[in-house]
Amino acid sequence: MKKIRQQQLRKPVTPELLVSPSSQDGDLGSQCPEDRGNWTGRLDFLLSCIGYCVGLGNVWRFPYRAYTNGGGAFLVPYFIMLAICGIPIFFMELSLGQFASQGPLAVWKISPLFKGIGMGTILIVSLVAIYYNMIIAYVLFYLFASLTSDLPWQHCGNWWNTELCLDHRVIKAGNTTLPVNISNTVSPSEEYWSRYVLHIQGSSGIGDPGRIRWNLCLCLLLSWTIVYLCILKGVKSSGKVVYFTATFPYLILVMLLIRGVTLEGAWKGIRFYLTPQFDHLLSSKVWIEAALQIFYSLGVGFGGLLTFASYNTFHQNIYRDTFIVTLGNAITSILAGFAIFSVLGYMSQELGVPVNQVAKAGPGLAFVVYPQAMTMLPLSPFWSFLFFFMLLTLGLDSQFAFMETIVTAVTDEFPYYLRPKKAFFSAVICVGLFLMGLILTTEGGMYWLVLLDDYSAGFGLMVVVITTCLVVTRVYGMKRFCRDIHMMLGFQPGPYFRTCWMILSPATMMALLVYNIIKYQPSEYGSYRFPAWAEALGILMGLCSCLLIPAGMLMAVLQEEGTLWEVGGPEEPLKCEQLILSPCPSCAVW
Repeated sequence: MKKIRQQQLRKPVTPELLVSPSSQDGDLGSQCPEDRGNWTGRLDFLLSCIGYCVGLGNVWRFPYRAYTNGGGAFLVPYFIMLAICGIPIFFMELSLGQFASQGPLAVWKISPLFKGIGMGTILIVSLVAIYYNMIIAYVLFYLFASLTSDLPWQHCGNWWNTELCLDHRVIKAGNTTLPVNISNTVSPSEEYWSRYVLHIQGSSGIGDPGRIRWNLCLCLLLSWTIVYLCILKGVKSSGKVVYFTATFPYLILVMLLIRGVTLEGAWKGIRFYLTPQFDHLLSSKVWIEAALQIFYSLGVGFGGLLTFASYNTFHQNIYRDTFIVTLGNAITSILAGFAIFSVLGYMSQELGVPVNQVAKAGPGLAFVVYPQAMTMLPLSPFWSFLFFFMLLTLGLDSQFAFMETIVTAVTDEFPYYLRPKKAFFSAVICVGLFLMGLILTTEGGMYWLVLLDDYSAGFGLMVVVITTCLVVTRVYGMKRFCRDIHMMLGFQPGPYFRTCWMILSPATMMALLVYNIIKYQPSEYGSYRFPAWAEALGILMGLCSCLLIPAGMLMAVLQEEGTLWEVGGPEEPLKCEQLILSPCPSCAVW
C-alpha cells in the first residue's frame, strides 16, 4: 500500500488538477494552501504566536514561581532552560508545521508509525480547552461584576458572607489603627469567590457536583460563542482578531505597572519579588520549576505552534519569529511580575502583614488577591475592569490556538468532507466541548477543574514532546530535517540547535518526567483532598494521551504492508515548488 501511495503522490500534475483541487485525484490539489487557507497579513502569524504563548500563566504563575524559588536568582535557571528547551523545541515545531503545511495529525505522514503522537496531542488540547474556557468564563463573570460603582467583593454583610469575614483587615480604635491577625479571618474577596461565584458550599466534594450555577453557565456559553465567532473563518478571522487581543494586554499591563509602582509600599513587594537568593540555585527543585515554567508558558507540545506555522508561506522567516516570541514571552512574564508584586507590596503595607502572606499562586491570585487589591485603590471598578479585560484578551488568544489546533488537525485528515464545511464543523466542536464543560459550572465544578488542570497536560504532554523530538531527529533524521529547514530559510541550523534537539532537550524533558513521577503529590484544593477514585481517573486521563502513541503504532502496522521499518520510516516529501505548472510554491505536499 505504501508503494502504491508513493506512486500516486508522484504522478504528474495536470492543469486540470491544479484548477480543480477537489478532483478525484485530490491528494495533491487538496493539500495546497489555496484550498486550505493562509494567513492574510504579514503580522498575523507573529501576533498569533505571541497571543498563544503570552497567556494567563504569565500573570499568575511566573511571578509566584519566581519569588518562591530564589527571587531574582530564579532568572538564571529560567533563561538557561529557555535556551536548552524553550527556543529549540519552539523552532522545531514551527519548522515541522511550516514545511509540511499540515496539522498535528496529517504531519506524521513523515512516519505513519508515530501518528499516535498527533492523536495524543489532540486529546490533550481538547481536555485543556474544556477547562481553560471555564477560566475565561470566570473572567467574564468578574468583568461584568466590575461594571458598578461599588465592587461586590469590597465589603462584608452580603448574604454569602460569614462571621469570619472582615471588611478592611484593620480595626480603628479612636485615632489609632491596629493591625489585625488575619489568620483567623477571611477577606470579602475570598468569600465572594468561593461562596458566591463558585457557591462551593453547596458541594461536599468532587463526587457531589451539586446544581448548575446558571450565571456561570451563561458566562461559559458566552465565552464559547466569542471563541467560535473569532475562529469562524479559520486563520483568516482569528488572524485579524489577534491584532487587538495580542497587543491590547500590553497597554493595560503598562497602565497597571505604572499605577502599581506609584503606590505606597510598592517597592516592598518588588524587592520581595526580585531579591536574589543564590543559595536556591543549589536546589534541583528550582531548576525543575524553571524548566516547567518554560515548558508550559511557550505552549510546546499542544500543537498550536505547529498549526499556526502550517498556514505560513513556505519561506516565512520562522527563525527570526522564534526569538521574537520566546524572548518577548520571557520579558512579558518579568514585567507582569513587577505589576503584580508592586500592588501586593501596597497591600502588604495597608494590611500590616508580610508580602508572603498576601501572595498566592494560581487562580487565587487572579480571583481573590488582586480583586481585593483593587478595592483599596481609588476608582476601584475602573482598575478592576481593566485587569479582568486584560485577562480576557490573554485567555482568548490561547483558546483560539487550542480550537484551531483541533479543527485543523481533523479537517486535514478528512479534507474532502470537512474542509468545505469547516465553519459547521467548528460549531460542532465548540458545542461538544461546551456540553462537556457543563460539569465545571456546578457547585463542585472547581474540583473537576483542578483535576483537569493537574492531569490533562501533565506527564502525558511531556511524553508527547519527548517522543516528537526523538522521532524527528532519529526516525525522520537530523540531516533530512536540517535539509528541509535549509530549503525553507536558506541556511541550516547550527550546532546549538542540533545539540539541543539530539541531546539536551530530550534529556532535560526526561529529567522533568522522572522528577514529576518521583515527586508525585495527590491533587488538592485548599483543605480538600481528592478521593482515590478521582486520583485514579486523573492518572488514567494522563495515561490515555501516552497510550495513543502505541495504539497508533499498532494501527499503522495493521493497515500498512511491508516491514516495520518501511511503515515507520520517513516518506520523502514532494514540494509543490518542484511540481510542473504548480501555482503554489509556498506549500508542501506529502
